[in-house]
Amino acid sequence: MSQSEGKSYSELHRPSSEFSSRSDYLDHELTIMKPRRWKLNLPGRDFKFEWEDLVPAIAGTIGITVMYSAVMSSWAAGFGLDADFIIENVRVEMLVSAILFCILVSGFMNPRANLAGNHGPMIPLIPVIAVSGAHPLALAILLGIFGLILSITKGGSRLVKLTSQGVAGGLLVYLGAMGSIGQISSLKAWADAQGLGYIALAVLAANIIAYAWLARIGKRWLAIPLCSVLAVIIALALGAPFEFQTSPGLPNLNPAYWWGADTGWKLGLPGVPEFLASLPFAILAVAMWSPDFLGHRIFQEMNYPKKAKNVLMDVDDTMTGCSFRQMIGTLFGGGNVTSSWGTYMIPAAIAKRPIPGGAIMLGVLCVIVAVAGYPMDIAVWRPVMSIALLVGVFLPLLEAGMEMVKDTKDTQSAGITIFASAVVNPVFGWALTMLLDNNSLIGDKERSKLLGFADRIMIPGLAFIVSTLAMAAVGMLPGIPAIVG
Repeated sequence: MSQSEGKSYSELHRPSSEFSSRSDYLDHELTIMKPRRWKLNLPGRDFKFEWEDLVPAIAGTIGITVMYSAVMSSWAAGFGLDADFIIENVRVEMLVSAILFCILVSGFMNPRANLAGNHGPMIPLIPVIAVSGAHPLALAILLGIFGLILSITKGGSRLVKLTSQGVAGGLLVYLGAMGSIGQISSLKAWADAQGLGYIALAVLAANIIAYAWLARIGKRWLAIPLCSVLAVIIALALGAPFEFQTSPGLPNLNPAYWWGADTGWKLGLPGVPEFLASLPFAILAVAMWSPDFLGHRIFQEMNYPKKAKNVLMDVDDTMTGCSFRQMIGTLFGGGNVTSSWGTYMIPAAIAKRPIPGGAIMLGVLCVIVAVAGYPMDIAVWRPVMSIALLVGVFLPLLEAGMEMVKDTKDTQSAGITIFASAVVNPVFGWALTMLLDNNSLIGDKERSKLLGFADRIMIPGLAFIVSTLAMAAVGMLPGIPAIVG
């Protein structure tokens, strides 16, 4: 046993002045942390706050405000609800996720459980969910139950381990490339709609230079705050319109209000038909969790020192947190569909910071933004939204994916993953390629010899069948009409 193995974090901590560089100090912090699983973790005793924690906190606040607004807008359109519903529901989600899950769960109770954020790939499906007869509360209960089953059986971590480097790399490349193209297109469309098309070019050009410079000096973790500020300054200087609209306030947190027949969602409580209609969407959402969680953990593994095993996000614990967050958040009236919080984890990994300090800062920022109101308008303004997601999420995803694809066998698996993802979607691409890869039909020809029958056939096959059937049910397979809705 090494001399440091029996010592606590506080005993092993050394001031940053004793290290030759800030990076060395942050690496040391990551290697000495020993987070307590589902027990109280305290600042000073188990972790410390560093100013680098502000980077993922700011990034996560911008990202979640944007994503929550997109989700609630989609629900409102599907159920015919007004703008006041959207604002109040976003505030409900921000307060519940901030206080109960950012601060309490990921900050103090289990720093290896990544924050429970938003399930971006499900946003385009929300109008379909609404017209299919599904119910947000029924969806949340089913999603939470399925998530807990996957977590208790350790199914999430098993699927992550069965995903090869080539498959994971291809998935990250596809998500990064498609997301980058989408945000650039959205920014251009917004500028064109204002009759100021040149603003998009100026904002993007300035941020390309800034991002390249940050990468060159090894400070990419500063990309979100710096590039977002640049976007605001340049867009306003070139005449882009902007005004504050969301005034300070607190939302109604009474479940009876939100789930009444004539108040809140105006849907009442769900019955058996609503649960049946919600079933395929809940299965699909949970099926999408594993590739989503995989991408976030990979960022930690790529940026943390190899000895920092204790601070890597635990996939199963994160699924537990997401499951409870889904049920509790929706019980209080929220409409979010949850998943691992990527706009927090990716910048945190790049900044070489563990989960707890930034999670608590993020929770505090989310409470401030939700109550103040006005910062929400800045976060969802198109130049800030697109640039923050571009430099904070999608470009790092693309870079990490390309870095993972290092040899011929990885290239083959990555190529098939990208191809299959483009044909249907990333979940289909991940599930199909994992099944092929684990049976050595593509990629490493020796891989199947190292795996048992369950890891080669049963688990990947079940993941592929369940996710494909769920996608068929809701109309996500090209040319096949939806079974529900």
